[in-house]
Amino acid sequence: MAIQVISSAYTDGPTLTAAAAASCVPTYVPTTLPAGYWQIGRIWRVTQAGRISCAVTTPGTARWDMRLGGTVVFDTLAIPLNIVVQTTVPWFLQYTVTCRAVGSGTAANLFGQGFWLSQAALNVAAPATGPGPGGNTLPYNATPVVGGGFNSQSALTLDFFFTQTVATGSETLHTHTVEQMTP
Repeated sequence: MAIQVISSAYTDGPTLTAAAAASCVPTYVPTTLPAGYWQIGRIWRVTQAGRISCAVTTPGTARWDMRLGGTVVFDTLAIPLNIVVQTTVPWFLQYTVTCRAVGSGTAANLFGQGFWLSQAALNVAAPATGPGPGGNTLPYNATPVVGGGFNSQSALTLDFFFTQTVATGSETLHTHTVEQMTP
């Protein structure tokens, strides 16, 4: 099987500290996929890693998503962060998306699942209410479903976002790779 790199980063993304969604990759990473790129059964593996911080009293949540033309096509959903302060600890995120449908309007969609690992995911005081020991399957605490519908017949910009619910932490992406696993 030939693997083709679709997108990669060789420098850090911005350090994000606001309680709002923002692109987490360096400015040269967003790329435009040509109209008709997606085919049913096409699979991508997305691998990202970086560092994250969260506060002890208001850790909030972390959320990563992949967007095509502004539409969220894969979403980790909000992952509760550690209630014990974490300062610039590593994180690792990997997921695959498979094209399930193609077409115009909002007919095209991708189905994704993966995992996120970090000590920032540990919820030491109440393990029954928080993420598992250091990681989570994704999407977090929800049944996997297809992402938002998009028009696969149009050229679409590919971008990656991070959102935190409170402005008491930070996130910086260090590495990013999107690999096409199938023709």
